[in-house]
This record gives sequence, C-alpha cells and structure tokens, in this order.
Amino acid sequence: MIKRTLCIESPCHLKCRNEQLVVSYEHIKGYETREEKTVAIEDIGMLILEHQQITLSHYLLDKLVTNNTAVITCNETHHPSGMLLSLESHTLQSERFRAQIEATEPLKKQLWQQTVKAKITNQALVFEKWNITNTYLKNTAQTVKSGDTENNEAKAAAYYWSHLFPPAWQFFRHREGPPPNNLLNYGYAIIRAAMARAIAGAGLLPTLGIFHRNRYNAYCLADDIMEPYRPFVDVIVRGIIDTTSAVATLTQDTKVQLLKLPTVDVLLDGESSPLMIAMQRTAASLAKCYTGETRKILYPTLSS
Repeated sequence: MIKRTLCIESPCHLKCRNEQLVVSYEHIKGYETREEKTVAIEDIGMLILEHQQITLSHYLLDKLVTNNTAVITCNETHHPSGMLLSLESHTLQSERFRAQIEATEPLKKQLWQQTVKAKITNQALVFEKWNITNTYLKNTAQTVKSGDTENNEAKAAAYYWSHLFPPAWQFFRHREGPPPNNLLNYGYAIIRAAMARAIAGAGLLPTLGIFHRNRYNAYCLADDIMEPYRPFVDVIVRGIIDTTSAVATLTQDTKVQLLKLPTVDVLLDGESSPLMIAMQRTAASLAKCYTGETRKILYPTLSS
C-alpha cells in the first residue's frame, strides 16, 4: 500500500481522535471558520510540518511513530530541518542491528560499489531523457570498483552537474548555492525522509552507514542508499526549470510536484512500482545482505 505524504502549511492544531489525525483550526486566530480535516493515521507515510505555528499533541506523535510515519519539521524558510522516526518498527530489529554492526569491510565495499554504479546509471538515464550525451556516465558506471576506490562517484558528479542544466543557468551544485539548488534540496529532503522510514521499517540502524561516516549525522545509512534515488529528484527539477525560470522561492505548485516523489513509478527488478514501495524493497534487500541471505541490493532504474 502506498502511504500518503501530508504537508501542513498553515497554522493549526494537530491531534488524534479515533485513530485519525485531526487538523483543527479552533482557537487559531483568523482561521476559526475553517472546517476540521481528518486522515487515517495508518495511511500516512510522511507528515511534513511546514508552518512555524503548528502545534500538536504528544498522543498524536506517539501514534504516528508507532505507525512508522516519518514526521518532518521545517524551518522558517520552509526547508526540512528535522525528522522523528520510530525506535521499534521491526520484530527482528535486535537481530538485524547485530548483523549490520558485524558486517565485514569487504561486504560494505561491495555494497557501496553497487550503490555508486546504480546512481551513475540513473544519472545517465536522466541525460537520455533530455538527449544529452551520456557515454561518459555509462562508461564511468561500468568501471566502478569495490569500495569505489577510484572515486568514480565524484568524477561522474562533476560531469553530471556541469551538463544537466542549460548553460544559461551557469549551475553549480552546492547546498547553499543559487537556484535551482533550493528545489534539489527540498526534493532530496523528501527522499531522505522516505528512505530513513524504509530503513527503520526494515529493522536497520539509520545511523550506521555503508560509506558515510559522520559523528554528527544520525542518518548515514539513509544518505548512502538514497544515492541511486537522487536522479528521480533531478528529473523533476529539470522539468520545472524547462517551464519557468522563476524558482528563487518554492511555490505551491513546485512543492506539489516534489511532494509527489513517493508515488513516482520506477523500475525495480524488472517490475514497475511506486518509489516509496521501491525504497521499502531496497531496504529489505539490504537487510538480507547483512544477514547473508543475498549479496545484492535491489536498486531502481528510471523508467522511460
């Protein structure tokens, strides 16, 4: 089942009633006449709290994390700044934690090789959609070694970002850089949250990465295995700038397009499925790699 992504953009109070998330405007000055809205908690995969004047009950929060809903907070610029996930989302969690912690370096290097290869392959497919020459990326994907010892990911990224957008944009990829970096950041935050949710659901530790190792990052593993999913964001952003150059701020229409990411169709293991379901399968396959049941992570490819 595809879970819903909810984005709350106006002042309100969120509470729980009869296993439903209730959006209440009672006692919210200027919004008193709005009707309550309800959504079944079991249907929610991600809840994005975008307005600074949203309040919510602890009882609702507990219900959401029990449902393995990723609750995302945003800062005053409307960009995601924090995330709350369940601590108990899989019956075999302890066993899988142990397998993950005890994973050997050769295994982690092989998993990172697969991850980088899948990412560059999808970057090449992004180019294909816009008839951009992708021979370099295809060749780079095929020569990724165990552990990516020759840093093919960085080489591919330098080529990719210098060719993805039209020359007039003079684009360079940097988190704090000029537009459309803001659109990319917003999209990546969405898939990062979705991937962290999938990892928790598979009974793995989001903190313990394959490649990323940052003592201040609680989501190293999510940052690792979301890499092949980044090009799905890039496709949407490239499509947006082909229709408008007014992307200095995130408009309602732009956010709607990016919030649809979890429902985008992808190809995984020869089958078409929504991105959110693919992430769950990716995380489940990674758990099997740790326990020795398989040596291959299932990653998606861009559909035509």
